[in-house]
Amino acid sequence: MRHGKKDNHLSRTHSHREAMLQNMASSLILHKRIETTVAKAKELRKFVEPILTRAKEDNNQNRRVVFQALTNKETVKELFGNVADKIANRPGGYTRIIKLGNRQGDNAETCMIELVDFNELLISAAAEKATATTRTRRSRRSGGAKAADGTEAAPVTAEARAADADVVAETEVLPADAEVAETSPATGDDLTIIEGVGPKIAELLNNAGITTFAQLADADDATVQQVLTEAGSRFNVHDATTWNEQAALARDGKTDELKELQDRLKGGKE
Repeated sequence: MRHGKKDNHLSRTHSHREAMLQNMASSLILHKRIETTVAKAKELRKFVEPILTRAKEDNNQNRRVVFQALTNKETVKELFGNVADKIANRPGGYTRIIKLGNRQGDNAETCMIELVDFNELLISAAAEKATATTRTRRSRRSGGAKAADGTEAAPVTAEARAADADVVAETEVLPADAEVAETSPATGDDLTIIEGVGPKIAELLNNAGITTFAQLADADDATVQQVLTEAGSRFNVHDATTWNEQAALARDGKTDELKELQDRLKGGKE
């Protein structure tokens, strides 16, 4: 019985299977990627990765062991040359399996197995992503300590503060009956308090001109639903029929009644 034996014999005898894996490993090392079935690729990965680990240390013993497994001088030369230099800093996981779908005829699941360090497109994309992430983190760490051009902000001197005070003294004083709305920008309410309105939906409503509880309470259900429909099917599933009622309670400061209404909408769950 084969209980606990996870090796796939691939419907071949031992000698046939070893010869096939030797040829596939040689082709992979020489051409850096081959197309085969998923079952063969998984067995090839178990066969070739220990050989690749041996190649990271170039000595006579490792060359003997690798040649005994591959029996191909050109493959051994390529392995201990270009391939060993590429995988020198990788601690395992030298191959990647990319599934290609089922082939016509026997409907077998096919894939491409390749050496990870020889896929230049993915390597360059990963490097660009890492560079972008590093730049973002540096800019966050710097905060406001440095200016946009990279120079440190100059310390504020007493003369500069005195000059600013003179400028403030020379400015014209506003009359007492001046409108506050002209001097301070209007700020909207936090629409995420409404049950069913998340940050994304609140941003959509703000773009549509609905920024306060009063505006949401006065808005028609059809108008709000039209905003969600134009945003796509991801937001169109939300029910906006109770948003104006909740907004009216929030506008009037009736927090207890708003909480009771939201508890009823959630089925009484806290």
